[in-house]
Amino acid sequence: MKIVVASENPVKVQAVEAAFRARFPQTALDITSVNVESGVSDQPMSDQETRRGAHNRVDNARERIPDADFWVGLEGGLETIDGEMMASAWMVIGAEDGRRGEARTPTLPLPPQVLQLVRDGLELGEANDQVFSTLNSKQGGGAFGLLTDGLYTRGGVYTQTLVLALVPLTNPLWAPGSA
Repeated sequence: MKIVVASENPVKVQAVEAAFRARFPQTALDITSVNVESGVSDQPMSDQETRRGAHNRVDNARERIPDADFWVGLEGGLETIDGEMMASAWMVIGAEDGRRGEARTPTLPLPPQVLQLVRDGLELGEANDQVFSTLNSKQGGGAFGLLTDGLYTRGGVYTQTLVLALVPLTNPLWAPGSA
């Protein structure tokens, strides 16, 4: 099974591999990562923009590498709800037959120090690194790991969300012609 991940971030690639291995344990996986544009801001600031970025990544990865079974777009973003900044990510999986599955991660509240740095123009990963005195946290446990003392990690949350995004593509209740 050939899977194209629309990112070269190792945390995202590993999450895709873990989700597909969990869902297809007896299948040989050929995973390719490719850096493609999201077509949205470097730091999406709404749920809608974040979701659009994940869909765009699937489209751009499919255009770049058309010979695959699945294309996976992962896009993290922020949104302000009642004055509080929250982080989440969308996972979109495009199948060879044109169907898509998608799911959103849990929503993570961000501390005021991170919020201020993001408002000053930093991306979330850079703001986290500054506040938590880390280096390249977005390729590690990310904000989830930093804020939960490792109880949750970016990769773990992404893996679980990707398994959920696979549901419409793997569950027979969504099979073409089953409605």
